[in-house]
Amino acid sequence: MNYNKVNNYTGWLAFLIALITYTLTLEPSVSFWDCGEFIACIYRLQVAHQPGAPLFTMIGKVVTLLSLGDNTKVAYWANMTSAIASAATILFLFWTITALAKKILIKKAEDLTLANLIAIMGAGMVGALAYTYSDSFWFSAVESEVYAQSSLCTAIVFWAILKWDAHADEPNADKWIVFIAYVMGLSIGIHLLNLLVIPPIALIIYFRRSKNVTTLGSIGAFFLGCVILGAILWGIIQFSVKGAAFTDLFFVNTLGFGFGSGAITFFLLLFAAIVAGIYYSIRQKRFVLNMALICTAFIFFGYSSFVMIVIRAKAGTNLNNSDPRDAFSLNSYLNRDQYGETPLLYGNYYDAKVVDQTQGANIYRKGKTKYEVVGRKISGVYDHNTVFPRMFSQQPGDPEFYKGWSQLGDNQSPTFADNLGFFFTWQINQMYTRYFLWNFVGRANEMDGQLSSKGIDGSWISGWNFSKVLPASVTQSKSYNRLYFLPLILGLLGAIYHFRRSQQDAGVVGVLFFFTGLAIVLYLNQDPLQPRERDYAYTGSFYAFAIWIGLGVLFVAEQLSKKEKSKNAAILATVVCLSLVPVLMAGQEWDDHDRSTKLTAHDMAYNYLNSCAPNAILFTYADNDTYPIWYLQEVENVRPDVRIINLSLLGTDWYIRQMKTKMNQSEAAPITMPDEKFKMGVRDMIYYNDAKIPGMEVKNLFDYITSDKKTDMVQYQNGDMANYLPTKNLAIRVNADEVIKTGTLPADKKAQVDSLMTFVYPSDYVTKENLALLDIMAHNGWKRPIYFSLTVPTDNMLGMERYMYNEGFAYHLLPLKVDTALRPLEADNTQLMYNNVMSKFKWGNMKHANYLDHESLTVFYPLISTIFLNLTQNLIRENHPDLAKNVLEKYDEVMPATIPVTDIAIRKYYMVASAYSVNDTALANKLTGQLYSYLTDLVHYNYTLFAAGKTDLNNHDIQLGMSMLNGLAGLTRQYNQPALSNKFAGQVKDYEVKFGVSKK
Repeated sequence: MNYNKVNNYTGWLAFLIALITYTLTLEPSVSFWDCGEFIACIYRLQVAHQPGAPLFTMIGKVVTLLSLGDNTKVAYWANMTSAIASAATILFLFWTITALAKKILIKKAEDLTLANLIAIMGAGMVGALAYTYSDSFWFSAVESEVYAQSSLCTAIVFWAILKWDAHADEPNADKWIVFIAYVMGLSIGIHLLNLLVIPPIALIIYFRRSKNVTTLGSIGAFFLGCVILGAILWGIIQFSVKGAAFTDLFFVNTLGFGFGSGAITFFLLLFAAIVAGIYYSIRQKRFVLNMALICTAFIFFGYSSFVMIVIRAKAGTNLNNSDPRDAFSLNSYLNRDQYGETPLLYGNYYDAKVVDQTQGANIYRKGKTKYEVVGRKISGVYDHNTVFPRMFSQQPGDPEFYKGWSQLGDNQSPTFADNLGFFFTWQINQMYTRYFLWNFVGRANEMDGQLSSKGIDGSWISGWNFSKVLPASVTQSKSYNRLYFLPLILGLLGAIYHFRRSQQDAGVVGVLFFFTGLAIVLYLNQDPLQPRERDYAYTGSFYAFAIWIGLGVLFVAEQLSKKEKSKNAAILATVVCLSLVPVLMAGQEWDDHDRSTKLTAHDMAYNYLNSCAPNAILFTYADNDTYPIWYLQEVENVRPDVRIINLSLLGTDWYIRQMKTKMNQSEAAPITMPDEKFKMGVRDMIYYNDAKIPGMEVKNLFDYITSDKKTDMVQYQNGDMANYLPTKNLAIRVNADEVIKTGTLPADKKAQVDSLMTFVYPSDYVTKENLALLDIMAHNGWKRPIYFSLTVPTDNMLGMERYMYNEGFAYHLLPLKVDTALRPLEADNTQLMYNNVMSKFKWGNMKHANYLDHESLTVFYPLISTIFLNLTQNLIRENHPDLAKNVLEKYDEVMPATIPVTDIAIRKYYMVASAYSVNDTALANKLTGQLYSYLTDLVHYNYTLFAAGKTDLNNHDIQLGMSMLNGLAGLTRQYNQPALSNKFAGQVKDYEVKFGVSKK
């Protein structure tokens, strides 16, 4: 039997199955979160967010050339890059499992029997396919994210060290270690997760090369691996760039050379030192030193992909995050300075007060001829600190979450026990164990469950409790995946079997499992209120567990061999394990990973852009209303005339500078400040100091708070002079003729123009973001239309909400007299919005998509429902019932009938009322039926908890359900639907009796 041939062919079969799976379920266009930014950066080789992914970008560029000039296919091929990388990960996982299984079963040549061969291949296939169909890995495999290629790097290096292990006694076997170093260097240009394989690699090398393996030696090898990991993370990745930066500082500021001269000299000297060291190690026959230096050199070769970041930043690409064009800005970019620091070993509690400040190192930025000091790193000294701080965040909302989660009183300070409790119950259990069980036990639904310890949404679920009543949010969800603990059980059996048969190898896999799982939990020290689930960060840990799932086949075969012939036992074990684990996983999870018909992110971005007039400025706020828009503009060239300004980035000096330049067909934003007025360290925060001024026009206020005159500043107790906000009462004077001339409003609206727009600034300080926004408002006049996306928080609108008019997916700032009958943000430009909704917008195929993800269901479905509802109600108020009826019919045509969250139920209730009011009884009754099913399920589920004596009832859901059922009874009675009215009233009465609210 040719083991290698069988192993290779079977591995490629696993690859093919995975590739077909990911291709069939691939998202055809852009996805939410980082994917839009990544695809835009791939297409034009631009600079993505910190710490960058240059190799990922370049690989994606090569693959997307297969789009053959069709820009609408670029996203598909970028996603296909992940599918191919993920399938290749499965290939190397298969070979990893078979290598470990072979070490267990085949000790000598005569052990290579047909039974053992079948068992080994079965183990590889079961483990590899289990990971293929695991929830978190599959999610990243069908979109353009870095995690698929990062997983591939992890799979390659772990497979490669096993290849070295198998051939370590042969000449030149150490080429595998050099290969591993090079792949790790390359992986830095994708994601840093791959480096976590270093401690397991150190153990394998120790076990293979040590003549006397001891517990103390194993511990030493483990810690040496950790030291090497730290040396690469902080030495090679950060120190090399930091060393280049300070060498450049010396060459430029002291010696008078040009920018970059010192950095180039530093790297030339560094490489010369490495070469000299290699030459010395060869001459002196210092083997360990030689290997260390060669591996270091190859890590640098791989790491050199970051040169692309500097080159493209200097080219001034449209997307140029942080503008890392010199050594200092690149160092800041790699260190993720923009995101701040997280305490790990020692730090403050969330309720700590700053009692002092310490100044750290200077912050340098490139000036015209020299590097300039723009400030110093400031660290707060707190009065309430602890070792191992886990409850540390003082971001808005976080202290309240800590107190609620740990059940602390408002005036109660956390103890170290509370700190540890949060670590175990939230950071480990909620933000790791829950994800692990998603993948190998089952999942309740696609809802976000990270913030709640009660309820079932977003939790894991096995499916064994068949009699348990579950809410429709679970039973009707395509993410309701019941795995019955079977993958977990097989993996645990495999782990036990592995430790019994090969303790050293099992320990290595265990270290891999820990470092790519719980060690990340320790390092990230996540604060609460994360914007999304973070399971994708732990796929390396799930990869390690999939190895044990595969080895579980050997355990089953061994047990069956006690009753059957070895060959039959191996076949039966393979068939049974395939059926009960990967086949089950594929059957349960295909429908909630099939994105092949989903276009939500693409079409929502299209709607944002097409809500805007030509040459508009559109302010966005977060990832999901910005990144897909960047993709559409940069790749598909949709509405390149619209200037996108992300308010989350506008607080940085580099982004403000970029907004002052032309981009695509969009002229520069009307920002007049010279760079020195907003550079880092200058006007980072301008505080309110009431000067008893009744009010100021925005232009005058802007001139005042950006003035360098001492007379326009206030002196603080420490003697510093600084600009200040003298009043919160602001105004914009409006020339009606100019407004009509620029096309902001039609001529027939001239009488409605408000000659003096007045508003109240909502904060006690002006951030740099607000400063830039005030600049735009002061100097744009009405030359360019200004819009805010619907997802922008009102705090970011400077208090101008009364002048915002909804025209679809964006609010249009219009100088119209305020309608006091409407609350802020309630006004619509009804006729324009009607045309957009009925003729221009696209709806992401939401009605017919095979699957809608969390963002589609919980963010954009409610948002779209609100748009349709507001438009309908405004049309009715303006006496256009026929148009309102058209809008309601359009909603029913393009939106799904399912109701995943109560927000949609509330909106649908008002749509029912609107449909009845415009005499669309058929549609009203149809929506009523959908709403009735949802509400009765909602209340009935809580009644089952009530009847069972449970205390974790959702009283809000009960009250909402009863109130809306009662409202439906009234509506149907009012609009002559007696049968429905009696049905709803009877249902309300029945629940009142059941809950003990009234007697029969």
